[in-house]
Amino acid sequence: MRRLKFFLLAILILAAAATIFILIIKSKSKQEKNMIYGASFNIEYANYLGLDPKLAFNKILGEWNFKYLRLSAQWDLIEKNKGEYDFSELDWMMDSAAKKNAKVILVVGHRTPRWPECHYPKWIDPATYAGRGPELLRFMELTVARYKGHPALEVWQVENEPFLPFGDCDLVTAAQLDEELALVKKLDPLHPTMVTDSGELSLWRRTAKRADLFGTTLYRVVWSKTLGYWSYKWILPPFVYQAKLWLNGRDISTAYISELQAEPWIPNAKLMETSLAEQFKSMSLKQLKENINFAAKTNMPRAYLWGAEWWYWLESHGAPEFSEYIKTLNKE
Repeated sequence: MRRLKFFLLAILILAAAATIFILIIKSKSKQEKNMIYGASFNIEYANYLGLDPKLAFNKILGEWNFKYLRLSAQWDLIEKNKGEYDFSELDWMMDSAAKKNAKVILVVGHRTPRWPECHYPKWIDPATYAGRGPELLRFMELTVARYKGHPALEVWQVENEPFLPFGDCDLVTAAQLDEELALVKKLDPLHPTMVTDSGELSLWRRTAKRADLFGTTLYRVVWSKTLGYWSYKWILPPFVYQAKLWLNGRDISTAYISELQAEPWIPNAKLMETSLAEQFKSMSLKQLKENINFAAKTNMPRAYLWGAEWWYWLESHGAPEFSEYIKTLNKE
């Protein structure tokens, strides 16, 4: 009996090793030649950097020629006062995208991209709102109803990395996420839904198959209080992302890199007060090119770059090299 158990264990180990070997070979020998590059944009972050959001957004659609965008219906910006909704800024972005024939992943929920991750309106007390409430679902209903027929809309992303313990907010429970996904599907059965997760800090067991599409982050050089700057270069080669999709039964053609690092991860300080030399420790032009090449080797069909506001900020501060490189990604 012991020999049989040992034999079966050896078979499993060999099978796992063979699978990993095949994935390594594939990741080295083949990369997605036709990867589509999109960009995320956050109007609040553009304002934080002292930019004119409209000029920055027009740069993304115009000179940089991005045809795939990821935007947020940010709750605290739209419902600043309870029951009063102002969609004008999001309307403008969606309409501008439509005029350029660009397609949008629109994020809804209370966890949307950018710090502090949860974007509650000020009239909400997060300390007493852990169980969620009808206000959020009402906001989501209005958002879906408003944009489900918009020509720029392509995908609904429901929450952002809902189970990741990151940011200044409570996690979303599985039941809450399923309720929101069901609500969006009921209101708009024509557009696919997406759920996202961390590519570096999660095995995707609770997220990979929860929606029509799956999105992962992809970060290479980060900073932490404990370790300082460090890289995932030797820890996470491209085949790891492929393997996690395979292990979770998710077809790679339905998985996107929803957040590809294309801006610096700096120590706890304001970016505007951080020297370029410090910023470039985690995101130099060389590192950006490496990240884009690495993303292509995952064989996922799309990658949405994270950092468009920063490129424009650099350009406005006399450092146009990133902007010039970005223009080459989407040449027609």
